[in-house]
Amino acid sequence: MPEFLRLLPPDEARALLLSHLAGPEADSELIDTTRALDRVTAEDVIAPHPLPEFPRSTVDGYAVRARDTFGASDSLPAYLNLIGEVPMGDSPAFELQSGQCALIHTGGMLPDGSDAVVMLEYTQNVVGSSRPGRQNVAPAKTEIEIMRAAAEGENVIRVGEDVAAGQTVIPRGVRLRAAEIGGLMALGLIHVRVARKARVGLISSGDEVIAPSQSPRPGQVRDVNAYTLSSLAMKSGGEVVLYGIVRDQFEALQKTAARALAECDVVVITAGSSASTRDMTADVINSLGAPGVLVHGINTRPGKPTILGVCKGKAVIGLPGNPVSALVNGYLFLVPVIEKWLGETPRPRPTVTARLTVNIPSQAGREDWIPVKLSSMNHSPSSLKEQSMDHGEWIADPIFGKSNLIFTLAAAGGLLRISPDATGLSAGEMVEVVLI
Repeated sequence: MPEFLRLLPPDEARALLLSHLAGPEADSELIDTTRALDRVTAEDVIAPHPLPEFPRSTVDGYAVRARDTFGASDSLPAYLNLIGEVPMGDSPAFELQSGQCALIHTGGMLPDGSDAVVMLEYTQNVVGSSRPGRQNVAPAKTEIEIMRAAAEGENVIRVGEDVAAGQTVIPRGVRLRAAEIGGLMALGLIHVRVARKARVGLISSGDEVIAPSQSPRPGQVRDVNAYTLSSLAMKSGGEVVLYGIVRDQFEALQKTAARALAECDVVVITAGSSASTRDMTADVINSLGAPGVLVHGINTRPGKPTILGVCKGKAVIGLPGNPVSALVNGYLFLVPVIEKWLGETPRPRPTVTARLTVNIPSQAGREDWIPVKLSSMNHSPSSLKEQSMDHGEWIADPIFGKSNLIFTLAAAGGLLRISPDATGLSAGEMVEVVLI
């Protein structure tokens, strides 16, 4: 059996790997904004004009001069002459004078002279001579009874209130979400410059590994890792190149890995189950270029045999063959490498706080990652409900299984981290779960 001379904590191992990578390395490309979801910006996005470009109403009501409504109430309303209606999609052809108002709809442009909008609910029409003391008002003339005072700027979005002209609205290194896509479209930016996707080369190795389309003989297993890691890489901003399954032969693995290193930005090798295969992966990485293997062994479970290296400025990662180990350590190491290559600004992983259902033992000095099933407190056992009055609380139910059982992870909603300085966690304890 090989000996791991120094097992590094995951955080230290990841920091060492990233320190040897000169990011961001990504080239950029200009693409349609409609296709930019989950892409990473390659430059600051500058607003070409203010947003909105004109003062707009946020409600249905009446555009007014705020000072004409001061003191208005249900018992002592103000009365304003209605001079027209603001057309939607066009600028009004009139200007409000003292004592006047105009009907306006949500999103409509405020007419010149107005500085506030009174909601429709606080008004009513007064036609002709219905108002006391105004019997001589022409019947065709309509007044609006205002029953609530409006402050200047009330129910109005001012010019540039959302975005000022020349403002950096999206910095470089931001992964674009639905909100950013909408913002770009609001500014008329139908193209955006983004980082080119990282090319991730995936190599599966092992004499026992066969393609998923084949029927395994006794002792053979279908390749799982190439496809779980492909999905993870693509979701993180990678473009995957599959190099197939390589047998447990140094020359064959070295040749395939060298080709992948020349063609891709990141290379991942998932090793077979034997200890000798793991040794061979490390030797192959060392043969590809300096500095070679940086870390051979992580102080974590699952994934102790993980190998981290850098060859010719590119990350080369050796992951265990067991599917759960490979995928968990893909989250820990492959995803951060892709993000650095893209120049993405570091961001916290989404987490939830949950109450643990059972005791979990752990070995001090080792970091453990446990798959957990998340459920609402409303659907958890009554004994757990009694521990909290918060019925919106999440419950974390550990899923125990060996690292070669992929459906152990498929059933999980998150991963629970047990720190190296802990000897376990207790049932009922509040824990942080990283969502997957």
